[in-house]
Amino acid sequence: MVFVLAAGLLWRSDFIPLSPFFKKYGGVALWALLVFFGFGFLMRRVTTRWLSAISLCFAWLIEFSQLYHAPWIDSIRAMHIGHLIIGSRFNWPDLLAYGLGVALGSLCDLKILRKTNL
Repeated sequence: MVFVLAAGLLWRSDFIPLSPFFKKYGGVALWALLVFFGFGFLMRRVTTRWLSAISLCFAWLIEFSQLYHAPWIDSIRAMHIGHLIIGSRFNWPDLLAYGLGVALGSLCDLKILRKTNL
């Protein structure tokens, strides 16, 4: 999880020269991957299929929550950390990027983590 978090922060920084498209959607996919690993850490006995469904639903819930604007939540979104965690504006292509991140997590879970019993 620490590696994915560091990779996501580095990905969204200016240290790596990426196009705006890859910077945005790659960061979104890495965020979903972090969510997948976070839920996987908390729910170790859940199957990969359930873990993927829970992670994707959570990511989509966060994205759809960006349609809601109230002063209290917009003040959280105005902070850098709040923006990184819960975003600020709904963007439907993010839903696809979340799917990519969760799919990558599922692949890692099935091919690497479950095979070595980590």
